[in-house]
Amino acid sequence: MTPIRKHTVLRRVKDITLSTTLGLALLNGTVMLQSCGSDNGQNEQTEQTKTTFGKGVRTYITETAPGTFKITDEVPADPSRAGAIVSYVDGRRDSLSVEAARRLVETDSSTSTYLNNPNSYGQHHHSGLSNVLLWGSLGYMLGRRSGPQFSGDARRYGSGVYANQGVYNRASGIGETVRSSRVTRTTRPSGGRSGFFGGRSRGFSS
Repeated sequence: MTPIRKHTVLRRVKDITLSTTLGLALLNGTVMLQSCGSDNGQNEQTEQTKTTFGKGVRTYITETAPGTFKITDEVPADPSRAGAIVSYVDGRRDSLSVEAARRLVETDSSTSTYLNNPNSYGQHHHSGLSNVLLWGSLGYMLGRRSGPQFSGDARRYGSGVYANQGVYNRASGIGETVRSSRVTRTTRPSGGRSGFFGGRSRGFSS
């Protein structure tokens, strides 16, 4: 039998040890990359945006004919008491909180079209309750967009939801007060990504 030299055995042991070490290093590197990617995704998912208002409005709406609604009055209100009072043609009277009005606007096919794609809204506009809620002063609290690019829509659709020009003129100032009191904050959790942006919040009004 051919004897195995001592230095040959040592070289083989070294080769095996080196291969094992490299394999573990590559495996650990892969796990670390996956972990970093997972952490980033989690931070992005947990980032939250919250909008609040310093001023609110209470809107009075009347059904003038079945399915046709008009705003007959608007008054300033604390944000906690904001909402709409709706009087129906059959004599019923209903109160809508901001949350209830927002759900209606978000689920109605015409107003949800505006929220998701304003450019295709025009053909869906009508005098239903959801549209009146959206284009009155309360609409700012329900997700209606504002800014120079949307000012034409505000004039085109907004004036038509009020009972008369006098009500519209009074409401314009109230609506502007509500709009300018809007504050949006984007918050990341304190236990999230470290660095300059970890655990910070950003706020702005529009």
